[in-house]
Formats: sequence, C-alpha cells, structure tokens
Amino acid sequence: MFTRVANFCRKVLTRESDSDIQEQNHNTDDVVVIPRAQHTISRKDISDNALKVLYRLNKSGYEAYLVGGGVRDLLLNKKPKDFDITTNATPEQVRKLFRNCRLIGRRFRLAHIMFGPEIIEVATFRGVHSDNNDKNESQQANNGMLLRDNVYGSITEDAHRRDFTVNSLYYSADDFTLRDFTGGLQDLQQGIIRLIGDPETRYREDPVRMLRAIRFAAKLAMRIETATAEPITRLAHLLRDIPPARLFEEALKLLQAGYGYPTYQLLREHNLFKALFPLIDKSFTPQGDSNMEKILSQVLKNTDQRLQNGKRVNPAFLFAAMLWYPLVEHAQKLTQESGLAYYDAFALAMNDILDEQCMTLAIPKRITSLVRDIWQLQLRLPRRQGKKAYKLMEHPKFRASFDLLLLRAEIEKGEVQKLSHWWDEFQQADMQRQKTMLNALGDEPSRHRRSRRPRKNTPKPQ
Repeated sequence: MFTRVANFCRKVLTRESDSDIQEQNHNTDDVVVIPRAQHTISRKDISDNALKVLYRLNKSGYEAYLVGGGVRDLLLNKKPKDFDITTNATPEQVRKLFRNCRLIGRRFRLAHIMFGPEIIEVATFRGVHSDNNDKNESQQANNGMLLRDNVYGSITEDAHRRDFTVNSLYYSADDFTLRDFTGGLQDLQQGIIRLIGDPETRYREDPVRMLRAIRFAAKLAMRIETATAEPITRLAHLLRDIPPARLFEEALKLLQAGYGYPTYQLLREHNLFKALFPLIDKSFTPQGDSNMEKILSQVLKNTDQRLQNGKRVNPAFLFAAMLWYPLVEHAQKLTQESGLAYYDAFALAMNDILDEQCMTLAIPKRITSLVRDIWQLQLRLPRRQGKKAYKLMEHPKFRASFDLLLLRAEIEKGEVQKLSHWWDEFQQADMQRQKTMLNALGDEPSRHRRSRRPRKNTPKPQ
C-alpha cells in the first residue's frame, strides 16, 4: 500500500541511514519541500471546491495549503473523505472573502465554506501557548485539557501543533509542492502512527486523540509507535471528561466506517472500550466466548462487510445488537428480584440500559427509539399465529429485527435458530405456502391474564 510513498520518500529523504532519517525528521524544525515531480498528488484528484478556496486565498495574498487526512489519503492513493485547508488568514478575513462562509466553534474557531452538500473547512495556522495569551484566545484546564485554542501562528508552529505526523503534511496549489515539517512522509512509508510532541501532554490537551490514534491505526493498517501507545492505557480515564455528545460522534467514526472490528480489537487492547461502552466492558469474560462477545464481534464484522460492499448501515441496529445481551440479563434480574412479569421487566430494562449507555454516549432520541422498536420486536417474533405474522412484516423495523434474530440464531442455536429459519422461509413463500405454515403452528398458547374483580351489583336508576 505504501509503494508509491516509499519511492518518492527515498528520492527526497536521502540520508546516511534509517536511524539518521528518524532522528533528523523528528527532532528538527526544518521543512522538507518536495517538488511536484517527486510526489504523486494531482489536482485532478482534489475537490474543485477546495481548489477554488485555495486559489482565492492565494490570489488575495494569503498562504493556503491543503492539509491533514486529505493529503495523507492522496499520498496513499485513497479517495479522501473531505478536504481541509489551513491558512494565515484569520477566520474573519476568510469570511470577508467568501459570502458562503460561516464561522463555527468556540474552542477552535473555524471557517466553513459551503458549496451545497460539500463543506470545505478552513483553519488558521495555530501558534504556541504562553502565559501572555488572552483568556479569550487560549484557556487550559488544571488537568491540561485545552478549553480554548485560538492562538494564531506560523505554518511551522501549526505543523507542530497538529496531532500525528502523517496528518501534518501540507500541499500548496500555488507551486504544487509538498511540505513536511515533522517526518510524516517517513512515518507514512513505514506505516507508523506517531504523535507530535510529548504524548502524555498532547493526550491531556485533548483525550480524544487517544481514540484518533486507534482509528487511524485500524483504518490505515498501521502500527502505533511505542511512545505514542504507552500512555494510552493509564490515561484512558481522561475520556470521562469528554462530553457524551462528542464521544457519540467519535464512536460512530470508530465503529461505522468500514473497519469497526479491528478498531474494536485495538480499543480493548488499549483499555479504551470501557470509556465508550462500560455496560458491555464489565461483562467480558476471560475466555472471550460469551454470547455477548460473540454477537459483538459478528455485528462489527457484518457492518464492515456491508460498508465495503457499498451498502448503508444504521447505527440503531449496531447499538441494538451490541446491547442485546446486557438488556436480557438485566430484564431477567428484574424479573427475579421484583416478581414482575417478564414483559414488564423487559420494558423497564430497556429504559435502564439506554439511560446508562447514554451517560457515556449521548445517543440521540431518534436512534434510541429505533433501538427500542428492534428490541420489542424480538419478543413479538415468536407470536406468529393468525394475522400476526403479516402485521409484523409490515412493521418499519421488521427487517432490522429479523437481522438481529439471525445474529442471535448463529449464537444461541436451538429454538431461536428454528424461529429464524421459519421467518426466512415465510418471507420468501407464496400465499398458499404461508397459509400452510401458519396452520401448522396450531393455536397460540394461552397467556396468563390477571383476573378481573367482579363488578358490584349497583341498582339501576329508576
């Protein structure tokens, strides 16, 4: 995967030895400038809208560069998801140049330039923090987390303020050169995720960087450099300080981007999974063979496969599958402790499980309501007599519920597997076959109903 990158890195970064390359690239502020003839980035692979922004900033006398994941992915011959730009123009100056611009963010002030559905994000070069910075521009909590970061600086300072070396590569549309300030090309060649600066300090500034290290390692099939990986396990608790809404967005990036299963493995390896899903983490077994662990692995593998095949996925189904066995366990516990009927206990358990999960991940109500539908249908799927089977198939979340039943069948076998086979055949059968299948079920088992109190005989009014 790194053949092209490796070739032009060898042409440009000619040093006496690999150890010299690493030392010089990671311990100097010197910039390595790679001319167009020696790198693989072409303007035809860059968004037309991103080029418009770059050209207008350059024409107005500002420095402007394509930076971050877009440059990294272009060098790896991948199609970037988006194109981010950095410049020495302030957000207010950017807004004056573009009528379709809006400024967002308080902690990090950014300019979003709108081109229909495409948004080009423009950030101003960030500078170093000092005791003299205005609190309106820079603010840091006692634990080291950056609360506000609007200190502007030079491109060199900006490069060293970025998170990982492979994301700190700058492409100029003015002279078509590539600029490397931190040894990112070398790390890209060797498949290394390396944090810029002191890892513990950088993680304390923004604990989400730990999740980003995992995400990039899984997405790019790279390894996390030793010094970058070392603090993660002992600093995992810092994620508790991150707002649940932000963690929800990060969880979707981690698990619903086509590489969820390897990401999950790395999250567990570095003790980060607990920060996102404490309900699931506390149920892991030493052997790793519980029903919950089996369905977790399978649903992530299935999600990856769907995304790789260009199919859509719904986060509601992912959460419904991941939390299914904690839900069942809690419902059974409530039944035993309170004496409630299982259906009533199940309803209470749904509330408890979702409320507890939303304390760490702020899952929107539009998603939790779909999760509830999928769960409730699991109790209704065994009841197929009469017209119930047809009504169930008309439910908007029937397909998702059936998919969860299939996952459960692979794990639980027995009656659940028989039920999944029945529903699979019923959906494909013609009308006559469906009637035969329904008649073969017999009468629905009688349900225990609470007896009604007899009405008191009251005299009728005369």
